[in-house]
Amino acid sequence: MKKGEKRAEKKTGKKEKNIIREALGWIFYFVLICAAVYLVVNYVGERTEVRGDSMYPALNDGDQLIVDMISYRFTDPKRFDIIVFPFQYQEDTYYIKRIIGLPGETVQIVDGVIYINGEVLDDPYGNEEIRNPGLASTEITLGDQEYFVLGDNRNNSTDSREPSVGNITREQILGKAILRIWPLSSFGLPG
Repeated sequence: MKKGEKRAEKKTGKKEKNIIREALGWIFYFVLICAAVYLVVNYVGERTEVRGDSMYPALNDGDQLIVDMISYRFTDPKRFDIIVFPFQYQEDTYYIKRIIGLPGETVQIVDGVIYINGEVLDDPYGNEEIRNPGLASTEITLGDQEYFVLGDNRNNSTDSREPSVGNITREQILGKAILRIWPLSSFGLPG
């Protein structure tokens, strides 16, 4: 073998090693990205679809949302957060509602107006006067881990006013709706 041929072989060998190294790097990053997506989808955020008009005008039927499933492990739910929780009487059915009453508060609806601890709630989300106060026609005192929730479309919502839903406990809350991803024209923070 001549000197020039040995150099050509060495260069070809280096190129092959570089190609293999680069391919392994891409495979490593692909696996890492897949693992990160899996963790986010299963433990941090989950996609859900709104069915019905109980949260109109903040959310519409067919809206696709990302639900943050981890932040309530570190912080308490706040008034007006939009939360997701399971409906206790039907498997694989989840409700999306807005927190109105917080633990330890009293909630009552009188003449279509929400009262928290005897004071009128400044409620920017309800789009009409409440016709049916349901369970809240009398004062409801929330326990240490209980929340009172309503749909924004107050006269077209099954929520804490109904015995089938009632007060929601902290452990029932799956997460907080943090991002509307569909339709793209409404992309952003939900109501």
